Amino acid sequence: MTTTQEPTPAAVDALDESRRDALAERLFAGMLSGLELLAVELGRRLDLYAILHEQGTVDTLGLASAAGIAPRYAREWLEQQAVAGVLDVVDDDDDADRRRYALPAASAAVVLDPDSPAYLGGASMALLGVALTLEKVVDAFRSGGGVAYRDFGDNIRDGIAMLNRPVYRNDLAQWLETLPDVQERLSRGGAVLDVGCGSGWSTIELARALPQATITGIDMDEASIAAARRNAVEAGVDVTFEVGDAAGLTTAQRVDLVTFFEALHDLGEPVQALARARACLTPGGAVLVADERVAPAFTAPGDELERLNYAYSVLHCLPATMDESTAVANGTVLREPTVRAWAAEAGYRRVDVLPIDNDLWRFYRLWP
Repeated sequence: MTTTQEPTPAAVDALDESRRDALAERLFAGMLSGLELLAVELGRRLDLYAILHEQGTVDTLGLASAAGIAPRYAREWLEQQAVAGVLDVVDDDDDADRRRYALPAASAAVVLDPDSPAYLGGASMALLGVALTLEKVVDAFRSGGGVAYRDFGDNIRDGIAMLNRPVYRNDLAQWLETLPDVQERLSRGGAVLDVGCGSGWSTIELARALPQATITGIDMDEASIAAARRNAVEAGVDVTFEVGDAAGLTTAQRVDLVTFFEALHDLGEPVQALARARACLTPGGAVLVADERVAPAFTAPGDELERLNYAYSVLHCLPATMDESTAVANGTVLREPTVRAWAAEAGYRRVDVLPIDNDLWRFYRLWP
């Protein structure tokens, strides 16, 4: 017979110290990462990376002159970026102002090229957006209310758009290949409705992938729709953007495909939105949902992806949804069983998880 002994006080203390130290180290690393992200945002806003890319190498005075900033600040930022491993020192000098720096191609892909699959320029903006709105989130926690999406401001709006843009640019056309029947129909015409389109990058890439189809993007946020229209003009694609509520979709325009890219978890009435999307479909049409690739059920502690989604939910997605409606208010962590339950309640007969390789998102085809 095996018996389990209670841990001794010394063992408990040792375990607690180990856990304490691990958590302290992780939070310190988080503070460091956050500060370095904000330094990246500083470089992005002042066009310092663009200047480095254009000039090849710069010293303190050269960067200061080209960017119109004070030399002392230019030197400190260059040194910080080199210490952080973002920039390379290519010509060291005892005179700090004459030391030359370069932006390597690997770093440029991450901080400068918005179409690069590795681009994370939006991460610093998203962090800044949630930080600047924290007091309103604190108030919402106390009142049980929400924080309007518009109150998170341009940092969140543009940060999300910048994070998602390279994903759509590089991968969206391949996603459509997992819907061969719908793709074939849309190659000859037809219509697509992109729900929760934000700043329009998903809608723009749908238009590029399906040039014969009529593409419309809708979003409740007026500022996002205004940005989407500007982005479409700059991209040279013919799409339509409208301010609209997914739960209020009408059947005036029948479509062959409805997409919800990173939007379903944010909706205050997701079942109604899915039901209205189903009612808009032509016979044989489909709904394509891309949302978080989270675990099938709550497990603590979680992996990095689960931690990321919960942190973002607490600080942004849940408060924004609570402002729209407290009826569901799912938050960022949208699990597969929940998607299936919502789809069934909305009248869909089948849900397929599509074989799309993506580290952050899971893809579903909903069959009406």
